[in-house]
Amino acid sequence: MNHDLTALVGRHGGDGSRLVQILREVMAVEGWISPPTITELARLLHLSRAHVEGVAGFYAFFATTPHGRFRVLFSDNVTDVMAGSHELRKRMLDSFRIELGEVSRDGLVSVGATSCTGLCDQGPALLVNGHAIARLTPARIGAITSLIRAGSPVEQWPDNLFTIDHHVERKDLLLGTELAPGAGIDAAIGRGRAGTVAEIEASLLRGRGGAGFSTGAKWKACAAAPGEQRYVVCNADEGEPGTFKDRELLREWAPLVVEGMTVAGWAVGAHKGLIYLRGEYLFLLPALEALLEERRRAGLLGAGIRGVPGFDFDVEIHLGAGAYVCGEESALLESLEGKRGIPRNRPPYPVTHGYRQQPTVVNNVETLVAAALIAARGADWFRAVGTPKSAGTKIHSVSGDVARPGIYEFPFGTSIRTLLTAAGATKTQAVMVGGPSGVLVSASEFDRRVAFEDVPSAGAFMVFDDSRDVLSVLDNFAHFFAHESCGFCTPCRVGTTVQRQILGRVVAGKGSRRDVDELLQVSRLLKATSHCGLGHTAGNAVLDGLTKFRPAFDRRLSSLDVPTFDLDAALAPAREATARDDAGAHLDEEGP
Repeated sequence: MNHDLTALVGRHGGDGSRLVQILREVMAVEGWISPPTITELARLLHLSRAHVEGVAGFYAFFATTPHGRFRVLFSDNVTDVMAGSHELRKRMLDSFRIELGEVSRDGLVSVGATSCTGLCDQGPALLVNGHAIARLTPARIGAITSLIRAGSPVEQWPDNLFTIDHHVERKDLLLGTELAPGAGIDAAIGRGRAGTVAEIEASLLRGRGGAGFSTGAKWKACAAAPGEQRYVVCNADEGEPGTFKDRELLREWAPLVVEGMTVAGWAVGAHKGLIYLRGEYLFLLPALEALLEERRRAGLLGAGIRGVPGFDFDVEIHLGAGAYVCGEESALLESLEGKRGIPRNRPPYPVTHGYRQQPTVVNNVETLVAAALIAARGADWFRAVGTPKSAGTKIHSVSGDVARPGIYEFPFGTSIRTLLTAAGATKTQAVMVGGPSGVLVSASEFDRRVAFEDVPSAGAFMVFDDSRDVLSVLDNFAHFFAHESCGFCTPCRVGTTVQRQILGRVVAGKGSRRDVDELLQVSRLLKATSHCGLGHTAGNAVLDGLTKFRPAFDRRLSSLDVPTFDLDAALAPAREATARDDAGAHLDEEGP
């Protein structure tokens, strides 16, 4: 241990619920979380050692073994792969003469993969010691490799490497409306707490994170729930591959996000708000912290907001550490409390038993932007746009085979074809609406509308032209879900792995019709029996693929009737368990 853990824990008030934040700081200094560090943190925080070790081992951005002074993680999202991520990754691996996931002999560097960096509009992308770099090219890889060889601290690397472009291509109701700081808060105060909840209810605003639950109903239930404290949580952990809208909202419209949180705090009687910021968005943290301080100075956060006695509300930021499942609201709350991000059993729901088991509103970033504007402009203004069942607009993150990737805001009810035309897509064969957990749409469906009553979306809009292999896309998604499953429930833990294995056989041309039938069964079981939304939706793309792109499966089958079995592939877990991958650990296919 090279730093004072006592001082670190002291800065966090000795609060065990801040364990994830503490471990992030340990990683930043040490590069890994050693066994002595785990033991000492358990002592200082009055936690069991098993608890600390369990949290340290749960999150992808934590390491309980050394990963080198420089830990490089290439995005493995399908759009990054399409843009050449794997080729660039191989270039770096070859340069350091290491394998994927391996640490160089001198302990300098390791190169691995991460599911998605939230930079799908400007990939390929990577993280190095948690810092995001986009728009990778061979020249950029060469520059990064040279900086690593020189041992230059990442904080001293040229600023241009870390530039993240703005790609806001179309604005509408939300992004095109100006709001003076405090205008939404003033209007909410004028209506009173109950009146503010009623206005949000009347607007028909539904959650923009994917589930589409009534925001007004959520606020109303939280306000009515018994409890000593109430909390407002902003879910800024957009880990769905293909989604990056919240990144732009938190860069350019962050005042509206915080205004929406403050309006929610007033409406439900909360005194504290928490932003759970995706770990990949570390580059947003300084500006967000500065914004919070600015609003405190302006009397828009803190005690007695706008001079109203009892209207005390402040916001703090927590950083995630690389766990897709923490986008699920109850898993996010567990992470905020310094635990592994395992989804809770429900009921009870967060509105009655949320953060610290107190009534809690959890809203998506986009939802809070809408709430701030509704508070200022009124429910009728918002409801005038969209459809009767899907009021307002939807902000889309468009990536893949398009001429103009970026952020597009359209009214609900807009056709998929309209979005494709706006983004400059041509020869499109499929669109993944809502990310891997969403709806796979074929060309015959492009006149369908994006709306809760037709094609719902959490924001991702991934486009694939006719040069792409749909099965390879689905294979990427299957690997994603198998990797991101928290392992809590058997259907998801086993089902996502089986789904990945079967798809792998089919993609490799070694599958049979029975494999396809089993794939269908496994995907249905995931939807019906998994513990949380991750498992429920992990088979969505596969089920849609089997329905809409069945010929692509059939063309790859080695046998239409007889099941195939690859004994050497089946022995892969045994090789991994025994740390053997030499020739003697493989079957000789040409042998007797």
